[in-house]
Amino acid sequence: MSLLLTGARVAIRGLCRHKLRTILTMLGMIIGVAAVVTTVALGNGAQQGVEEEIRSAGTNLVHVNAGNYTRGGEDSNIASGLGSATTLTVADADAIGASVAGIRRYAPGVKLRGWIASDTRRFYAPVIGTGGAFSAMYRWRFADGRFFTATEVAAHRRVAVLGRTVRDQVFGVGANAMGRAVTIHGASFAVIGVTDTPDPDQIDMAFVPFTALQDALGIQHLHTITIEAAQAGEASRIAADVAALLRSRHAAHIGAAVEKLRQRGILGNQMPVSGLGTAPDDFTVKTQAGESLTKGLYTSVAAFILANMPKLDEVNLAEMTATLQRARTTMAALLAGIAAISLIVGGVGIMNIMLIAVTERTREIGIRRAVGARRRDVLVQFLAEAITLSAVGGAIGIALGVAASFGLTALLDWPTSVSSSAIIFAFGIAGMIGVFFGFYPARRASRLDPIDALRFQ
Repeated sequence: MSLLLTGARVAIRGLCRHKLRTILTMLGMIIGVAAVVTTVALGNGAQQGVEEEIRSAGTNLVHVNAGNYTRGGEDSNIASGLGSATTLTVADADAIGASVAGIRRYAPGVKLRGWIASDTRRFYAPVIGTGGAFSAMYRWRFADGRFFTATEVAAHRRVAVLGRTVRDQVFGVGANAMGRAVTIHGASFAVIGVTDTPDPDQIDMAFVPFTALQDALGIQHLHTITIEAAQAGEASRIAADVAALLRSRHAAHIGAAVEKLRQRGILGNQMPVSGLGTAPDDFTVKTQAGESLTKGLYTSVAAFILANMPKLDEVNLAEMTATLQRARTTMAALLAGIAAISLIVGGVGIMNIMLIAVTERTREIGIRRAVGARRRDVLVQFLAEAITLSAVGGAIGIALGVAASFGLTALLDWPTSVSSSAIIFAFGIAGMIGVFFGFYPARRASRLDPIDALRFQ
């Protein structure tokens, strides 16, 4: 170890004697490593962007709605439903989050369609009361401000996030709505954010804590629960598990509702039943993909599609996984090619300058050997110089690569992701290049004959 440290100190002094030549020699390594780090960051950012787009498309969302009625369901052998219901509660949402496997997030919800008013304008739009996890489910970006937190939801804070269209209609196009008040159902809410989500429906909505909207409406029940599955392919399985859980939790209410209908004389074909001949649910559970595919379709067609949704989820997941894997493989091959070319060029430059250094310092090598230096000492000295050149160049290249990644994100809005593993890998490769391309010049220096070296002019 002491021999290596001594060799490193001697190497640094030798390199500092020719600063310009040292910098030019390191330039190839700097450019190569910087290119690798930047390209890896771009590749990781692109991959994460694709994954986020897949998730934000809603293929991993499940919606639970209070009440259950399907017009024409009897003809398709599915539940016609009990109509509206006020039995969906926050306790149901918490039970779903605690009991059903594979759930990443969930958000209780309350809905209202009404006037959203400022001092001078008003706009009739949907108002969604929801939990603090809602914006993360849809991967929102904010034009201004932020989304409300779980703490603000628990505290019944009267804060609001407006869709871009709502902001424009209530305060004026492009107006600064931050901190200003809007009136919803007679209650005043402070605007803390404006979302610029790509969803054309959500930009026409306002979002508030569901607890605050419950207070304004004077209710305790929920209208919806939005659930995010950790894996898109498990959305249908989670929907089935949620339906089974709620069915057991609501069994008493469903039984009481059916008995009440019987007492009113509603029997036979008028009595709502499920396709299994049992009492129907007082809720509905659908995946986001299922809602999108069945929107506007006849009941019989929608029932057929929903019956095949588990298979469709599996196909979608398989296709998404295969697409991401192909993209990952292609990107890895591209990065390997760029890294190989760039680093080999830098390594050849290091070998070239080290061979020149051996020629220039032949007499120095002869003197060192004459006063007792061993071949191993000379080998370590020149090898340490080559590794130092490569390592310093690699460190500078990593810094430039990280800076370039952040610069691309800031200037061009390109997604990048610099990983610590990529930095460690790039620095390790730089050191290995120094060893590989520096070994031959170092070995050549160590094998010089001392007498011939002293005679060298």
